[in-house]
Amino acid sequence: MKKTYITTMPNHIGAFLKASECFAKLGVNITRVSYNKAVDSHTLFIDAEGTEEQLGRADAELAKIGYLNGAGDERGIVLLEFHLRDEPGSVTAVLRLIHEFSLNISYISSQENGTDYQAFKMGLFVEDEERLRAFLSRVEALCPVRVIDYNHSERVYDNSIFYRSFVSGLMRTMGLPEDCREALLVNSNLVMQMLDEKGLSPYKTFESIGRFAQLLADCRGETFAPRITEHAVTEETKITLIEPPCGSNTAIIQSRGETLFIDSGYALYREEMEALFRRLLGDWDGMKKRIFITHADVDHCGLLPLFDEVLASAKSRECLALEHAGENGFREQNPLHRPYISICKTLTGYRPPEPGKVRGLWDDRGGQTEPLQQIGFFRFGELNFEVYQGNGGHLKGETVLIDYGHHIAFTGDIYVNVHGMTREQAAYNQYAPVLMTSVDTDPKLCAEERRAILQRLGAGKWQVFGAHGMKKDYQVEAQR
Repeated sequence: MKKTYITTMPNHIGAFLKASECFAKLGVNITRVSYNKAVDSHTLFIDAEGTEEQLGRADAELAKIGYLNGAGDERGIVLLEFHLRDEPGSVTAVLRLIHEFSLNISYISSQENGTDYQAFKMGLFVEDEERLRAFLSRVEALCPVRVIDYNHSERVYDNSIFYRSFVSGLMRTMGLPEDCREALLVNSNLVMQMLDEKGLSPYKTFESIGRFAQLLADCRGETFAPRITEHAVTEETKITLIEPPCGSNTAIIQSRGETLFIDSGYALYREEMEALFRRLLGDWDGMKKRIFITHADVDHCGLLPLFDEVLASAKSRECLALEHAGENGFREQNPLHRPYISICKTLTGYRPPEPGKVRGLWDDRGGQTEPLQQIGFFRFGELNFEVYQGNGGHLKGETVLIDYGHHIAFTGDIYVNVHGMTREQAAYNQYAPVLMTSVDTDPKLCAEERRAILQRLGAGKWQVFGAHGMKKDYQVEAQR
């Protein structure tokens, strides 16, 4: 049995030794440790492995020595700005008061500005809100002072109990319940540790996570404004393409009285998308809801619980079944991708569909050697698709639909219209490659799959629907 401990330890010699001895005497093995004083001088992450009984005793021992705090523990840094006269000794009275109240300074910044006053900023480590209020009451008799919300400033001032403050900001931004806290704490640390080892600044990592969450939140409700376009195929068939600012596109094929959805975006936008479906499709509430997924990524499968039937490749069905069982899906089986995907699932409220709703239409024959291999056929209305499976360059189970008669292709994330994205889509899509190191499982193989798709298209003008960006009009010249 494995468990991650988020410990809060005193910043002095022997602190980790004390925790290590606690695990050692219980026979618990430490499998991962993460500590970065420049990020947080108190928080240490420890992954431990042992029996349920051993880990339960470790909980009690760590709590006894004060290394474990409740999930709601909001100790952290308060950034204050003191308006001091620019003269010798002006800060001394403030420092004496800080000492009197036993407050620990984590950050100081001040510089003359050509006036008679200086804006003297200090970060104070606060454990007791009552003590802070008393301190502020006393200091106001000395000089004007204001509290700065450092969580929304451009610089990070907090290097003590940073993780809790950072995650509290994410939770406020997204309106998440308290039970999301630990998953965000652990996975934010995992992303930081992974990218720190690759040379990326830790604060760049946290900045990217924070901005990613803000983008997700900013596109909700009245600000949810996807680009919607209609594309005629024949008199009886049309495709409506919905491109939300964040997450995958959703295509709606209407042909001969039938309706099929392709991919569904994030669960976060369920209310907004349902309202849109009702506006675009008068019978949304009463119709049989069918959807095809190009692959089982979180940003493509968020709305699957809304549908009566989910059509997928056998591998994608397997992935969704693993997630439903509480196990790692294909993306999370990659250690480089797992933390970011877990953060996405937490921030967007992802839930996999019931396995009974998912139909794996095409058997996985195994032994695939080609970048793109035909695995079957799929007929919908007057459209006749050949179904191709990629070899896992982006994600195992990835599928491509090609209708040679009508020159239509649905290519998922193997081929997307990078140059056809809105400004918001481009901003959203810049974060996953940073936080995952690559959006593809195997970038080189995915590039081969992309070329293979284009080589499969016959002569003529094609409408290519990727899962991000607008439809691509692609002309293939006849061979001479």
